[in-house]
Amino acid sequence: MSKAASLAMKLRSLCLTAMSTEYEKLAQRAGQEGWTPIRYLEYLCDTELAERSRRKTERFLKQSDLPPGKTLESLRQEALPVKIRRQLPTIMEGDWVERAENILAFGLPGRGKTHLVCAIARELILKRDYRVYFTTTFHLVQKLLLAKRDLKIEALLDKLDRFDVMILDDIGYVQQSRDEMEVLFTFLAERYERKSLMITSNLIFSEWDKIFKDPMTTAAAIDRLVHHALILELDGDSYRAKNAKDRKQKGGETN
Repeated sequence: MSKAASLAMKLRSLCLTAMSTEYEKLAQRAGQEGWTPIRYLEYLCDTELAERSRRKTERFLKQSDLPPGKTLESLRQEALPVKIRRQLPTIMEGDWVERAENILAFGLPGRGKTHLVCAIARELILKRDYRVYFTTTFHLVQKLLLAKRDLKIEALLDKLDRFDVMILDDIGYVQQSRDEMEVLFTFLAERYERKSLMITSNLIFSEWDKIFKDPMTTAAAIDRLVHHALILELDGDSYRAKNAKDRKQKGGETN
């Protein structure tokens, strides 16, 4: 075995994958440009760290279950309320995640709530290395119910606790039975003041008794969510209706 092959094998055995594939190329460049040994080693380390960061980001994006296409680039920011547009840069810095605060997005269907929170979440992964998980509230409740039935709810809560931010989409569509209400409240209480939530809802708080049924539980759930929260209200016209209208107009222009 040549020395080069032996070195590459040793680097791989140390899980220095990027170094093992790039060290020869960088060594040639180092010789041509007269690098010091320390500079060469620093470049090698930077290469390894950059590759690890890339793989980590890819892994976090895959684990997030974020819907494809709902990115900051595809978000029609000009259609957002002015207040929200001004808040976006600060929100995407992610300091609220460090403080275990929540973001609550309210608005009628088609106003872009889901797209907005998903775009924010994707930026938190790409720019801040936060772990994010997206789920509809309905699917989360069903998972919690199954875990409770199998006496594994603590294990599921521990698994979800690994995520810095949980997105609960469409909480207003969940019409809870008592068992469903209890597991959802348990989840909300478990994350209170420890980990962040991003929640979208078509229902304003005064209508949340449709979700939790019991007035005391409704009040307690709202209190925990709002205590440390930024509320985003999306009003105006429906994105989906406007997009359909735009497509129809463009189709008419080409005919």
